[in-house]
Amino acid sequence: MPGGTGFAKIGGNYAMSLKAQEKAEKAGYSQVLWLDCVDKKYVQEIGTSNAFFVIDGEVITAPLDGMILPGITRDTILNLLKYWNIPHSERKLTIDEVFEAAKKGNLNESFASGTAAVISPVGELCWKGEKVSVNGGKTGPIAQRLYQTILGIQTGSLKDEFGWTVEV
Repeated sequence: MPGGTGFAKIGGNYAMSLKAQEKAEKAGYSQVLWLDCVDKKYVQEIGTSNAFFVIDGEVITAPLDGMILPGITRDTILNLLKYWNIPHSERKLTIDEVFEAAKKGNLNESFASGTAAVISPVGELCWKGEKVSVNGGKTGPIAQRLYQTILGIQTGSLKDEFGWTVEV
């Protein structure tokens, strides 16, 4: 929330999410898609991870406005997308836009990113009882490429073009 601690990785940010996570699991989902606490319509995070949506070939993630974590994996993704010339933006995205894109067939992919998860594809979304499939429940090409590249750089099987790794 505005003035809160969403920008920091602290336990207090996650303790209050446990009830919603429990409810999601009972409904058959592994994560919660979080909306902003003021307008309750802007997509913010997925579980404890940054959220990404590919709509009409553009990768969209929430802006750093003090309410979401400015993760290293998030930053890595944005740098790779820029390097690959894949259209992307950091902007407010409503859940209505996401569902409308899904209904029109323009929601190409969705995935979460984080330190431990790296890239976690989203196969289905449910909001207010309405369900939409994302990419037929399969990992999309952008998410797959990001995962393989990040893992390849981490393990040394791909050249680090960015100077992100340091030999110790």
